[in-house]
Amino acid sequence: MWRCGRHPGTRIWRSRSQEANRKLLPLYVQNLGYLKPVSNDMHSFRKLSVSTFSRWFKVPIFGLSGVHTSDACDLRTFCKRECHTDALDIHKQKLKLWFSHLPQEEKQFGGCFSPETMHIEPLILEGHPAEDKPGPFDIKHDKGASIAIEELFQPTLDTRDQGVNVLLYGAVGTGKSTVVRKMVLDWCIGSTLSQFQLVVPFSCEDLSQVSRPLSLRDLVGKKYVHLRKTPMLSGELDQARNVLFIFNGMEKMKLDFRMSSTELCSDPNEALPPGAIVVNLLRKYLLPEASILVTTRLSALERVPQKYVTRYAQICGFNDPARQRAYFTSRLLQQTGEPTHKDELIELLYLNLRQKSQLAAACYLPSYCWLTCATLHFLHFTDDKAPIRTLTGIYTSFLRLNFGGEVLETGGVVSSQDQQTSLMRYVVQTVGKLAFDGVTKKRASFSEDELEQWIGGKTKTDEELQKLAMFRTDVLDFFLVPCVESKRSYDTAEIDEKHYVFAVPAMQEYLAALYVVLGENKTALEKLTKQVSATIGEAGDDVTTLFSILSKFIPFKVFAVFNLLKLFPSILERITLHSKGHIARTMAAEMFRSEDSFNEDVLDQVEQSLLGVHGPQPEKHLDVRAFELYPIFMGGLLHYGNRRLLEQLGCSIKSETVAQITRTLKKQLLRGSSKKLPPEEMMDLLTLLYEFQNPRMTAEVLQSIRAIDLTTVRMTPLKCFVLSSVLSCCSPGFLLDDLILSSCHLTQDLLHLLWPAFRHASSLNLQFNRLGPESCALLRDLLVEPNCTIRSLQLCDNNLLDSGVSTLLDSLPENQSLQHLSLMHTGLGDAAALELAERLGTHTGLLELNVAYNNIGDSTAVTLVDACREHPTINTVHLYLNQLTDVGKQSLYNLQKGGSGRHVRVLASVMEGSDISEDWHPILSIIGKNSISWERERVREQLLVFLRDLEWGRQQQQSFWKRLHFRRVENGVKQTLLMLEKASSIGSGTSNG
Repeated sequence: MWRCGRHPGTRIWRSRSQEANRKLLPLYVQNLGYLKPVSNDMHSFRKLSVSTFSRWFKVPIFGLSGVHTSDACDLRTFCKRECHTDALDIHKQKLKLWFSHLPQEEKQFGGCFSPETMHIEPLILEGHPAEDKPGPFDIKHDKGASIAIEELFQPTLDTRDQGVNVLLYGAVGTGKSTVVRKMVLDWCIGSTLSQFQLVVPFSCEDLSQVSRPLSLRDLVGKKYVHLRKTPMLSGELDQARNVLFIFNGMEKMKLDFRMSSTELCSDPNEALPPGAIVVNLLRKYLLPEASILVTTRLSALERVPQKYVTRYAQICGFNDPARQRAYFTSRLLQQTGEPTHKDELIELLYLNLRQKSQLAAACYLPSYCWLTCATLHFLHFTDDKAPIRTLTGIYTSFLRLNFGGEVLETGGVVSSQDQQTSLMRYVVQTVGKLAFDGVTKKRASFSEDELEQWIGGKTKTDEELQKLAMFRTDVLDFFLVPCVESKRSYDTAEIDEKHYVFAVPAMQEYLAALYVVLGENKTALEKLTKQVSATIGEAGDDVTTLFSILSKFIPFKVFAVFNLLKLFPSILERITLHSKGHIARTMAAEMFRSEDSFNEDVLDQVEQSLLGVHGPQPEKHLDVRAFELYPIFMGGLLHYGNRRLLEQLGCSIKSETVAQITRTLKKQLLRGSSKKLPPEEMMDLLTLLYEFQNPRMTAEVLQSIRAIDLTTVRMTPLKCFVLSSVLSCCSPGFLLDDLILSSCHLTQDLLHLLWPAFRHASSLNLQFNRLGPESCALLRDLLVEPNCTIRSLQLCDNNLLDSGVSTLLDSLPENQSLQHLSLMHTGLGDAAALELAERLGTHTGLLELNVAYNNIGDSTAVTLVDACREHPTINTVHLYLNQLTDVGKQSLYNLQKGGSGRHVRVLASVMEGSDISEDWHPILSIIGKNSISWERERVREQLLVFLRDLEWGRQQQQSFWKRLHFRRVENGVKQTLLMLEKASSIGSGTSNG
């Protein structure tokens, strides 16, 4: 295994006398750099015996030629010490690797995250569980009251010769496992717990699965093979003083401190059940010098007698907005994107937390801080390069992180499988039932009497009462918290009554949806038929055989009853199909509720629940609100990925059930989507289809939709991604008649996300957005695609300027589909208008050109109209609200009446010469619709010019009917002016206020 290194001292060593070699031996033993390992096996060093060392270096072994026995013992001791040091280094490296691993759910925040960058220390208070602990808004406990982990292991007067037993407890979601992980990582790098040379962490859930007895050393060696022979666990002398055992999640082990059940044992080499080993360690009968840290939930505190606990400490979560803000900053500020946007997001979130809102009460638990960050990351940092994520998936992952694989037991020392219930299933049956009742009755808050009624109100057996007690202690406060919002919606008689709400509003809708999809809201008939059918089904062929024998002895009428029972499974199947259809009909009915048509889309509602609503707010009742996420969650729970996560929680949804619900849901959605939906409701429908993640059904539903109108919907990266993802489910040949994205706050970055959606649009409306000159490059690339299908492109009220329009015009020679192009109010000047006139001949399919409300002068307008007259297909040009003089308007009128070329409608003014233009009505209509958003002074000046021209034209008329017609048009202009002045006065009053 080892060989002599070629060191200059080797030859001198061999030439010296044995006496000299004996004196130099300690020096060479200390400097083992002369020995080079043949392999990388660190354990091979232990095989270097004294005789081998003597043979290699020609040194007599002890007892020969004067080499003392003490020298050989020193060599052996040194070898053991070196091996022990190597094992500890390996242990630290492996622990650091294992505890640095992040769950799959954490990877959505990006690869730059690590436990070091994400961890924010929660409030940890020392004290007995009976003492009062701070709540979410208790300001009496400041940051200075929090105790550091290292301080928990300071010895006391009673534990001078023994290690310290620390019991760290906290509710679900307070961050017990996260604190342990950070503590172990800090020990690995040497930044904390320096008094311990060895830290041995165990998962109590893992230990509970160990079936055969093991000794303490074998148990440690099984989990950490490199510690198999560490002398620190031998029990000799006080070597265990430098050892810290960590048992995380003690509530998952059955510890029995009774002598009759767990015998005393002080031998680390004696085989015992894992529970007995933990008990004897806590008793300080086994390795009494070792220190122990145990983490547990509140319901398991009494499992460890108080006399065996040196110090109690409670994790109290984030009880102040500063800790919560630090947590959000550590995650959200590391995202890619505009720094200003991220800072604004953090500031809005912090402002909502400082107002002692319901969100601040929820974020008292670090788990809800995680959910808040995950939701905001989903809403604001979604892009087309990241893996597909859904809101339903985030909530399902959140529950898996907190309750994955957990069961609710009776709390006895010995529990059977019959006494174990999936904790999440129990949550659905109790809290989910309460959530469903609230959604059905449109209520968000619940009194204490209602909690008692819905959660455990019908329990009878002792086992059910024990489960309920554990559930109330550990889990109930995780979902339901006292209401901290204003109680103005309550009656005066109830103002002092304590009410509870779900920690996060969307959690109520998620649990209600899960309650329905899992079939927990069955009627009594459905439950009875299922039980009877299951009983008959278990009998199988034996029942059929029995019936055939009995038919020879019993009367025919009685036998008919048995035949009816044989047919009962078929009756059940029909009832079950009706039940699944009822679920689908409920989803569709909730999606298309008329009273919700004026609400904001659900994604905006989720964001407002996190960031708050700033500015004037409408008067709302706290206890009554819309539940529009409820049907969307129902659809998302049917997705395979979410069903797979739910199976880990003990909540399984069969594929047959999903297929039955999907068939009925498709029929209902086809019926509802064929009607014209308001923009917000259309966005909700797209969100449902996205959450469902069923491409075939999505494509079939979209076939019935001819237009998607999202006017005034505030488009975000997520909404753009949802729209593109849903439309990408359709075949390449599918085309929408209209894709309207007017007044949607679109920017250049959002256009990239919408690119797949644009390929399915025949008419694309992008007016009233925030598109600049740089956005025209993407639109140009879209128009020059060989399979481009866009026939109408409306870019009104985007600041494209001459440079942007020039870029867009590069697409005209290669595009063959465009027929209507609107560049109204885009900052178009004479230079770009002349370039447009030159390039019109390169495109042969254009029918209508709108360049109204720009900066086009007289001569340029005449040149552009001439080019349109020479074009083979253009029939209409819009030029009103440009910089046209009376001379220019007259020139355009003369150009239409005379000259060569085709006839083209030119909409430049309400007057044509001394007569009223045929197009006066569409001109005034367009101005009236957009006057509020346009530059009001300029529009007002143009309307006054129209009035002046109309008055002059009326004076030129001799016919009474023509003068009456002029009066009618003048009244239309005056009404538009009046509407503009009212809007101006309201705007100035708001700004002054």
